[in-house]
Amino acid sequence: MPKKINKESNSHLASYASKNLESRGRLYKEVEHPYRTIYQRDRDRIIHSASFRRLEYKTQVFVNHEGDYYRTRLTHTLEVAQIARTIAKALRLNEELVEAIALAHDLGHTPFGHAGEDVLAKLMEKEGGFNHNLQGLRVVDLLEERYPDFPGLNLSWEVREGIVKHSANTLISSLAEFEPDKGASLETQVVDAADEIAYDNHDLDDGLRSGLIEIGGLKKIELWLDLEKKLTSTYPKISKEMLKYQIIKSLINFLVTDIIAESEKSLKKFKITSSQQVRLTKEKIVIFSKEVQNKRKPLREFLFNSLYNHYRVIRMSEKAKRFIKDLFGFYLTKPEALPLSIQARVKNESIKRAVCDYIAGMTDRFALNEYKKLFDPYEKV
Repeated sequence: MPKKINKESNSHLASYASKNLESRGRLYKEVEHPYRTIYQRDRDRIIHSASFRRLEYKTQVFVNHEGDYYRTRLTHTLEVAQIARTIAKALRLNEELVEAIALAHDLGHTPFGHAGEDVLAKLMEKEGGFNHNLQGLRVVDLLEERYPDFPGLNLSWEVREGIVKHSANTLISSLAEFEPDKGASLETQVVDAADEIAYDNHDLDDGLRSGLIEIGGLKKIELWLDLEKKLTSTYPKISKEMLKYQIIKSLINFLVTDIIAESEKSLKKFKITSSQQVRLTKEKIVIFSKEVQNKRKPLREFLFNSLYNHYRVIRMSEKAKRFIKDLFGFYLTKPEALPLSIQARVKNESIKRAVCDYIAGMTDRFALNEYKKLFDPYEKV
């Protein structure tokens, strides 16, 4: 039955898609499920993990207590999965594999967004460093404890590869298992592209909603202006609030449409006929057209200058870094103050790595509360 289910679910896929029956399997051998494919099972394990649930209180740009309506890692993850599945369906790729990679792609993120990652990377410089993709692999391979027969979630090789390879800047030279000299699967490349699309658009939405970026600045950007003109021409009486929402919605659609069309051209250009051939192709196949890349550039520069470098965001980031640095220093000097489960892990790993894993797994809210308990003399411990 499992073989039949895996085969039937792939009958509509393109020749270059990752097939269920071609999976390299799991670290620990298991009998596959009678009516769920290997990647459906991976998806379900990810969704039911503690690390996935904690994404609800881990933030992107804004610290959790700044407002309930800003994106979190969880809402971002769901947006990435939705966009990625749309692209995968159009390209006839393995949607189940895409969804599993998308849902797992941010499991290794720290509290307080990139500020948290930056400070942990610095603190762990002499201990092998810190990278959220590689941390994501540690989460699914080791840190999640839910099964009696193996550590971690025992995900398939393809999903684990997607976690470490979904972002082009991840250094995986030490991970020979994932063939660092070869390219990523098309499914992984789709998640990477969907991540970019979701990031840009939801940061734009959150920036406008928070008042940190002004609509006037966007009117100088060709891509924004073109979409605004089309919408106001179709809906002359549209409200400002709805116009903003519709522009962002149209922008996502515009980028997704372009990446599907350009990726189809790439597949023809490189004459891709198999998933093995994809990995041997040095260049990325799932890409935006040069025209759209050029149109996106001013928008991304605007976000960098106006949002990510806004004085309030800088203040939030610096405060967050201080929280993490102080927590790290405290646990390092007083390891007996750590939970017993973390203390037990010091027998097999360095104290710094155990502390790093503990802090990386915290939500914004938990880290803030822990900081208050440890450093506020009037707070109960």
